[in-house]
Amino acid sequence: MKALITGATSGIGRDMALLLSQKGYDLIIASRDTKKMKQVQKKLNTNVQIVTVDLSNIQDCYKLYDTVKQQEIDIVINNAGFGAFGQFWDIPLEKELNMIDLNIKAVHILTKLFVQYFRQKDSGYIMNVASSAAFLAGPLMTTYYATKAYVLRMTEAIYKELQKDNSNIKISVLCPGPVDTAFNERANVSFQLKGMKSKAVAKYAIDKMFEGKMLIIPGITMKITHIGERFLPEKLLLSCAYHFQNKKG
Repeated sequence: MKALITGATSGIGRDMALLLSQKGYDLIIASRDTKKMKQVQKKLNTNVQIVTVDLSNIQDCYKLYDTVKQQEIDIVINNAGFGAFGQFWDIPLEKELNMIDLNIKAVHILTKLFVQYFRQKDSGYIMNVASSAAFLAGPLMTTYYATKAYVLRMTEAIYKELQKDNSNIKISVLCPGPVDTAFNERANVSFQLKGMKSKAVAKYAIDKMFEGKMLIIPGITMKITHIGERFLPEKLLLSCAYHFQNKKG
């Protein structure tokens, strides 16, 4: 049994790697930070292959796939991604385009390639990591929210296509709320709501992935919030989102 995880050097990705290793899975972890991957490698009890790639570079997405496609992979988790806080006109365009490349293009490419890969044997699990940010627009984190909405809707559509095709491939999208990870430092934000523990989110996500659940929302608070959002006017949601985002800065 083997799983591929991108962005496994910290937070949810690292904890997913630890959990899957405990379940007996060999791991392939992909990131641009070789040093951190080696640190994770030391904590895992099963075999771990390290692939150093910058997934914001499209060619590296294909490089990753070409490196592992001859192996028997059972699980793919697209976890790599980052955010940025600030007024839309203040955030450097280069940073936003890099975010789109990593949060959208890399996830799209790897999902496409591994759906095709898994269709050859009619089995496999794919989990794309989005965010509760995917459910609404996000003033002050405009591009990040938009990228996660793309991941959510793409994954849901693929889920239905696979279902209609009577496929045994399972695809899920993880949409956590605030989580205590290094993501917050890179995005330069601090959550006002108490974040869930990364290990708890990772365990819940892995369990639900194996159950074949399409939309995975850890924590009762975020489940209730997601349901409540459906009944509020769009402009009110925008005002609420701005209010909470503004407190993060």
